[in-house]
Amino acid sequence: MNDQLPRSTPEAQGISSAAILAFVQTIEQQIDALHSFMLLRHGQVVAEGWWSPYAANEPHMLFSLSKSFTSTAIGLAVAEGRLAVTDRVLLFFPDEAPAEVSDNLAAMRVHDLLAMATGHTEDTTSYLRQDPDGNWAKAFLARPVDREPGTHFVYNSGATYMLSAILQKIMGMTLVDYLRPRLFDPLGIDYATWDSCPRGINVGGWGLWITTDSIARFGQLYLQQGQWQGQQLVPADWVAAASTKQVSNGSEPASDWAQGYGYQFWRCRHNAYRGDGAFGQYCIVMPEQDAVLAITSGLKDMQAPLNVIWEHLLPALGDQPLPADAAAHTLLLQKLATVMLPPVRGASSSPLAAQVSGQWYHFADAAQAGSVQGLPQIAALTLTFADDGAYFTLRDSFGEQTIRCGYDEWVPGSMTVDQRGPIPVAVSGAWVAEETFVLRYYFSQTPFCNTTTLQFAGDQVTYQARLNVSFGPTEFPQLVGRAA
Repeated sequence: MNDQLPRSTPEAQGISSAAILAFVQTIEQQIDALHSFMLLRHGQVVAEGWWSPYAANEPHMLFSLSKSFTSTAIGLAVAEGRLAVTDRVLLFFPDEAPAEVSDNLAAMRVHDLLAMATGHTEDTTSYLRQDPDGNWAKAFLARPVDREPGTHFVYNSGATYMLSAILQKIMGMTLVDYLRPRLFDPLGIDYATWDSCPRGINVGGWGLWITTDSIARFGQLYLQQGQWQGQQLVPADWVAAASTKQVSNGSEPASDWAQGYGYQFWRCRHNAYRGDGAFGQYCIVMPEQDAVLAITSGLKDMQAPLNVIWEHLLPALGDQPLPADAAAHTLLLQKLATVMLPPVRGASSSPLAAQVSGQWYHFADAAQAGSVQGLPQIAALTLTFADDGAYFTLRDSFGEQTIRCGYDEWVPGSMTVDQRGPIPVAVSGAWVAEETFVLRYYFSQTPFCNTTTLQFAGDQVTYQARLNVSFGPTEFPQLVGRAA
């Protein structure tokens, strides 16, 4: 970071260290699992923690929290006079329009893209990603628009992609390049990458990678009505429009997904609002409490941490400073300095270790190996034991790669699991039974964790993988490999 956010004790900003500690303990008891959080009060960081193997200097995959940054870019372009929210979407894509344009498609505005009120009755994203020509804008415009735009909320990441495509059309640069001098650099965010579609357009609705600190800065910017260190980075009227209910999205009073939707921000209970992303990435702005909470996670139930925040943290945000409490603050700091996601618990050795160490097991049926959806096809594996841990080697569709599993600790490494190339992992492993070795690896810049169970019997090994969270299945079929 170019500069540090100011720090303060919680008590000086009207919240007790004991209350924050209780919040953290409740999170650990009830939520699986937070990766990081930063709490800002009155512009000061009062508490922050990263659950090892996650770290403060590492970016995290944001998924749909990216949308709020895309909205901000549109707001900046509007302020520069490059477009208006009343502009018709087809204005920007004359070459991608279908041969027959329906009245509803013709009526769709930039406002409707921002508010997730395009008139579609389903998310268009899968159709975009499946387009054989990689022309996502054309694929979006080809989908039926069954309802009048502006009247019906449907969460639609394809709509956010179109905002990014519009921005690139009018500015001649990608979304991330546009935001860098206008938002990221002034905020002190010196690392930001964004995934792109086959035609080189940042995907907009997901794909941004930044640190927890960067999320916190973005939230604080919105809390300050777009001002940062004396500069009006984002127009205050855009902040107001983006964070105000633009369309109804439900009527359930206990749900933070039914309080209204703004311009790529969700309204929350307690007059708060947020950007959020799959599996628990949050930028929560609480104007009445003058507070911001940035969170990264890997969890299934995204309502659960919000419930804990409203029940335990929100009531502790008082109006006046509290007396200093050095003892409670020390306990909080000690806790936050040592938070860790649990490594695999078990033994470092087994009577079978010598027999299986270095033995290659082959998966002869490629179709069987390919049945593990979302994971590389496995050709062979071996597990080798040494004093400093177990070395797990895979031969898969990305070649041969080895990771070291720490005993009762997380050991950093890297793996290739898709076309992006090597990404960081942190690995632990142990024998959980005489014949069963379990290794767990967090892809430590993402929400994802893979737990792999190897069960040895005679000349074969049974391999089973399980993901903590996924857009598809999390439990996969067992694969059987045989010794060479």
